[in-house]
Amino acid sequence: MTERNGHRSRVLATRAGDVELKIPKLRRGSFMPSVLEPRRRIDKALHAVVMEAYVNGVSTRSVDDLAAALGVDSGISKSEVSRICAELDEAVEAFRGRPLGHAEFPYLFLDVAYLKVRNSLSQVTSMAMVVASGVTEDGRREILGCDIGDSETEGFWQQFLASLRDRGLNGVRLVTADAHRGLNAAADRTLQGAARQRCRVHFARNLSAACPGPTSTWPPRFCGPSSPSPTPPRFATPGTRSPDSSPACSPEPAS
Repeated sequence: MTERNGHRSRVLATRAGDVELKIPKLRRGSFMPSVLEPRRRIDKALHAVVMEAYVNGVSTRSVDDLAAALGVDSGISKSEVSRICAELDEAVEAFRGRPLGHAEFPYLFLDVAYLKVRNSLSQVTSMAMVVASGVTEDGRREILGCDIGDSETEGFWQQFLASLRDRGLNGVRLVTADAHRGLNAAADRTLQGAARQRCRVHFARNLSAACPGPTSTWPPRFCGPSSPSPTPPRFATPGTRSPDSSPACSPEPAS
């Protein structure tokens, strides 16, 4: 048995605003209500809101404005936002380092996207984010891993694929990716015995980039009610040249 010995005030920041609590003091031992956590003055709901805002690109300074809009008059400092979002780093590292030996992934898809990233010098630069996704024999798809590097060089791809293999990736029979030379060389070295297939989306983009574009598209992207009816393109009959064809697509016959 113990006895109450006064109380201590504490402000809890919630999505409904600040709530002032009076936590009882005990003569022997201590008491912490279930709604609170040690060394944290933000409830779990607002904690999740701060994380979601940070993931969607809201800066640490703007999070304080967001909290004020929710009615949190006490505010949230930048350091507190950083401490909250540090838990995200732990979750991301656990996801990236999880073992992959629970299933075989015969189909492996590799892709890269260039993102604006703030480096260790607080400079915003463009960096390559590589992503690997695998498909099991029963058709279940899973993100296997991701990593960020300066560029998609052969060494970077080889290091990334080696990390997947070290985590238990096995049974790969087909690798689908673009025609990047460094990626192809790294896949041949790391995933020996697996066939390579060029991604149809990347192939279509490369083909479109190599073909000269016409001055006008058919059909037009938008024809409003007040827009005149578009004129259909004229096609050339065999052995003749259409007056609308460009020299690059329809060269003159050799004399």
